[in-house]
Amino acid sequence: MIKLSHKIPVTPWRATNTWAVRTRMLLPLVVGLSLFGVGEGLLVVTHWGATPWTVFAEGVSRHAHISLGWSTAAISCVVLLAWFPLRERPGFGTIANLVIIAYVLDLTSEVVPTPASAFAKSLFVVGAVVAIGIGSSLYLTTGLGPGPRDGLMTGLHRRLGVSVVYVRLTLEVAVLIVGWLMGGTVGVGTAFFAATVGFSIGASLNVTDRIVRRFQQ
Repeated sequence: MIKLSHKIPVTPWRATNTWAVRTRMLLPLVVGLSLFGVGEGLLVVTHWGATPWTVFAEGVSRHAHISLGWSTAAISCVVLLAWFPLRERPGFGTIANLVIIAYVLDLTSEVVPTPASAFAKSLFVVGAVVAIGIGSSLYLTTGLGPGPRDGLMTGLHRRLGVSVVYVRLTLEVAVLIVGWLMGGTVGVGTAFFAATVGFSIGASLNVTDRIVRRFQQ
């Protein structure tokens, strides 16, 4: 049974600051963010519901008549503007997060066909959560800065003095409701993601930590 990690492990590819980019950091950063985008895209093509922020992006894309990827990127840019009053500082990983996830999400949702059976859709949903967990563990361990949404969460947490759990929950519920009202797809995939993604990330971080420790011995 795989244990869950409750902290981000120190890795050989971890940056000393959010703009100190080295070659060894690029592979885990790009692969991690790409896997995250693939996972988001797999949820979308099932039509069983997506992650809360992607539901919001779906709603925006319907009304703005733009692709899901462009909608995701636009929302991330707006969220970044909210960083300024919160005194959050973006890093190289923040910009990479905005660009790569939006592009890969758009590509995946356009190229991958909708599964024909409920069983295949279930595999896509499970695969999406696993991909997002592994992707998160890779890009978070680079230490190159949080994504736009994660930065908003931590900034509000520090400014308001409210638990990061409650801040994250409030943000996720708010964008989910707004996205649903705007026409985004909410379903069993959304519920499954919400219930399992934390475990997926924790398990992936633990595996990453164990692999790093083994190679350092």
